[in-house]
Amino acid sequence: MTTERPRFRLGFLTHVQGRDDDIARTYRNAQELFVAADELGFDVGWVAQHHVPLGGGGLSSPWTFLAHAAARTTRIRLGTAVTVLPLEDPVRLAEDIATVDTLSGGRVELGVGSGSSEVEYAAFGKDVARKRELTSENLDIVRQALDRREVGTPGFRIQPRPGDFNDRVWQGVFSEQGAKYAAQRGSNLLLNRAAYGFDAPTDEVQHPWADTYLAAWDQQRRPRIGLSRFVFPAKDRRTALAAIGDDVHRAALRMAEHGAFPKGLDQDEALRRFHSFYGHPDEIVAALAQEKVLPVATDLITQFNPAVPDHDAAVRALELIATEVAPALGWQPAPTAVTASAGV
Repeated sequence: MTTERPRFRLGFLTHVQGRDDDIARTYRNAQELFVAADELGFDVGWVAQHHVPLGGGGLSSPWTFLAHAAARTTRIRLGTAVTVLPLEDPVRLAEDIATVDTLSGGRVELGVGSGSSEVEYAAFGKDVARKRELTSENLDIVRQALDRREVGTPGFRIQPRPGDFNDRVWQGVFSEQGAKYAAQRGSNLLLNRAAYGFDAPTDEVQHPWADTYLAAWDQQRRPRIGLSRFVFPAKDRRTALAAIGDDVHRAALRMAEHGAFPKGLDQDEALRRFHSFYGHPDEIVAALAQEKVLPVATDLITQFNPAVPDHDAAVRALELIATEVAPALGWQPAPTAVTASAGV
């Protein structure tokens, strides 16, 4: 089954989690996913930043992690989805971004967001009530620094000299208003794998957001929409469910405690709420062909979170995504290594 559509970029996102408290092994396994994805032809590898530990891991320092990934890969682009911007010193962050971009040969993608953890904000001495304002303020400074302009004081510019980040800044949003704001700022759009607080399917909720974003876009370059989706292929639906079902159910019950989902969800409803695509690759292709936002997406960002499959199962899932699922939807690996900011 092949769907006619323009080529999109294929990505994967990891929240860097494992099954035990061996954080060193969890980090090594996440690095191996980048190596595997690089060899399989994935266009972009993304990491999520979490200062409060997740079950079995979590990544608080994404740019250190991506610097290591840059040394172990040759072509895959390296991004954050997202860096929690209000908790960063924007000038120091810009220096880290420019350093990793230089070391990687220009392969960095910067995704930013405001985060939501009150504990994280308290730990960094920031007011969570000002998270949107702080995100805007810090993004202005980061953009200024990455645009090779003076920041902080007259005469100061960051080093190393940044590459062109004009089309490499992304904003994660959770509302139609946020999508419009991202477009007005000239940022690419990142859409999450689940729409929290809504009963309707995630793609039905997010489709108007994408439409609003595109309608508000007034830049000369092509807008980019990164669509994050839970995708876990296996030899059959039963095998996939055994690897992911309990994790997804537990995650949904945890989120229900904070009001993101209704309480008392069963496993099937938890999988629906996380807009999950799982099973045999043919089943996933058929389901994704009906996905309402995918036709306007320039990037499909696959992830396994909130499931934490065994490392071998995760690698196998990446293989199936790159060799069976994505090609059936119209994706092809880039014909040559791309080490600069390239369009899709």
